[in-house]
Amino acid sequence: MTPAIHVPNIELNDGTSIPAIGFGTYKLKGAVGVEAMVRALEIGYRLLDSAFNYENEGSVGEAVRRAGVKRDALRITSKLPGRHQQFNAAIETVEESLYRAQLDYYDLYLIHWPNPNQGLYVEAWQALIEAKKRGLLRSIGVCNFLPEHIQTLIKETGVKPSVNQVELHPYFSQTEQRAWDAEQQIVTQSWSPLGRANQVLQDPVIQPIADRLGKTIPQVILRWHVQLGAVAIPKASTRERQMENLSVFDFELTSEDMAIMATLAHPDGRLQGQDPATYEEF
Repeated sequence: MTPAIHVPNIELNDGTSIPAIGFGTYKLKGAVGVEAMVRALEIGYRLLDSAFNYENEGSVGEAVRRAGVKRDALRITSKLPGRHQQFNAAIETVEESLYRAQLDYYDLYLIHWPNPNQGLYVEAWQALIEAKKRGLLRSIGVCNFLPEHIQTLIKETGVKPSVNQVELHPYFSQTEQRAWDAEQQIVTQSWSPLGRANQVLQDPVIQPIADRLGKTIPQVILRWHVQLGAVAIPKASTRERQMENLSVFDFELTSEDMAIMATLAHPDGRLQGQDPATYEEF
């Protein structure tokens, strides 16, 4: 078997750490999903990103058991759905998430969306704080939270998220959000880091950079995330693509490359128009 690729870690503001690249598990379910996750863990991924709404926490837990990697070497993430943001429901959902995965704890648990019209995200955050105190969670964070949402959490509870996972790819680079997160010592994670394999993977602006480096466009994009300090969580089913996505720590983009990449962003770059200021997740 090929030796596992080493991935550096990034420190979080609560004293824990996460790998600089993780593995996304959205739509990976059942036996096929377990096989894909086991392959990823064998290759060297140490962060698996799941969610209650992905309906695959059981598959994640099974992959953890099958892969033979020590539990304390892994970082397993799940997320609280919008419909369970009331305090008691949130606690029960964390417990149910753990029962599904047959795990004793999650390394990272996130509120999936703020759902501001519902107005319960502070209550949900208080539940995650309590679940962490009970030892069910090691680190807690949020997804898709704007600065004003996070400011409200800090004001009401005094506890900062460790991570803010947001849509982030070359067409939507989240410059202001990333800068704000960094000021608060909050690590930004990137969902859909490759733009859900849309036209960005054939972008004529990125291709010359890839050609010069002898790398692929996905590798250039993922290296861009690394150099931004954002933790990308790409998904891939085949061993070849999984290895390609993780093989981004043996080269660097120049400052000129990064400047060229920055020209690709545009304000309406969200893939499905999911604006956290108004979007409501079920």
